[in-house]
Amino acid sequence: MSRLLLLIAVGILIYLLFKALRKRPVQPPADASPEDMVRCAQCGVHLPKSESVLSDGQFYCSQAHRPPRAK
Repeated sequence: MSRLLLLIAVGILIYLLFKALRKRPVQPPADASPEDMVRCAQCGVHLPKSESVLSDGQFYCSQAHRPPRAK
């Protein structure tokens, strides 16, 4: 009988723990701010502006997609 009561008590504690954790709001990291997205002029993929390559007023996803500069 004492094992049954112990098992019930452990089950109630686990239930209350999960219930408390589920109600906690999830907050994004403090440094996570939205960033502008740009479209690659070559392939059309969208990427963060900070990761893009800017050339002649156009954004590219990599140096390989940036056209060679005219001399």
